[in-house]
Amino acid sequence: MIRTLNVVLVCASIASLVGVYALKYAGEDVASEKTVLQRTIERQKGDLSLLKADWAFLNQPANVAPIVARHMAELNLQTLSQNQFGSFGDLPVRLKQPDANALDSLFETLNSGVDPIQQIISEAN
Repeated sequence: MIRTLNVVLVCASIASLVGVYALKYAGEDVASEKTVLQRTIERQKGDLSLLKADWAFLNQPANVAPIVARHMAELNLQTLSQNQFGSFGDLPVRLKQPDANALDSLFETLNSGVDPIQQIISEAN
């Protein structure tokens, strides 16, 4: 009886020892994967900051101006004038309550399958 108990306990000890080592190596694998991912993220952050710096340099007016001047005729570009911009007085005053009839008609139009934006565009043309 005691001999059987000793054999069972030895087998349980060996099984738990194998389990502990497997858990240890699994933890080490996860840690190494984490380190690899952290290095990859840091490298990509560095690449992103470099790309942002390049983008900022290339978008400087001194770099863009010769390109714009070269293609001004082909693209029919014109300089901006002050009257192209609106003023705060041109903005409509916000209603205190939404127009329920307008919303109902909008939802009915959408439910019927008609695109109201397309209607506005076709009426403008």
